[in-house]
Amino acid sequence: MADQDLINSGNGSGDANTGPQAATLAQYIKDLSIENPNSPQVYQWQEQPRVDVQFNINVEKASDELHEVIIKLEVSARSDSGVQFLVDLSYAGLFGLRNFPEEAMGPFLLVEAPRLLFPFARQIVAEATQNTGFPPLLLDGIDFGAAYLAQLQAQQGVEGDAPPSDESGPADENSVN
Repeated sequence: MADQDLINSGNGSGDANTGPQAATLAQYIKDLSIENPNSPQVYQWQEQPRVDVQFNINVEKASDELHEVIIKLEVSARSDSGVQFLVDLSYAGLFGLRNFPEEAMGPFLLVEAPRLLFPFARQIVAEATQNTGFPPLLLDGIDFGAAYLAQLQAQQGVEGDAPPSDESGPADENSVN
């Protein structure tokens, strides 16, 4: 599979091996934990839970043209009576990138790849909460582009306080909170 072209241009515009190419090679659950610590009492509680969702994106380079993008979702539902449920999911995708300019790596790996993975992670969280006896929790979409831009701005603010360095841009950054 690695020897095959990631994407065929098919438009007759020259050599297909010279332009940027990207492909999702695999998607998988890396880690999943579901807790319903207060069952069966939780099913008698009357108050609505407060749902908290935290996410993080990590990128690991598997080889020159292969990157693993991991969305980590931590979801908790709590009320005054206690914890109703906890879901901790690390959902990953393996992305093949060929002939990608360095300045496009960060936006692809931290915005586009998570955008492609998120609907699948969202479905897993919905099914996990349903399997604990609660209605399925349908997470709202996440604007990964806005999170990436906020990270860049925060990074530039920190770099503005520090002496100038020879490094440029966020190409080395591999995590978004």
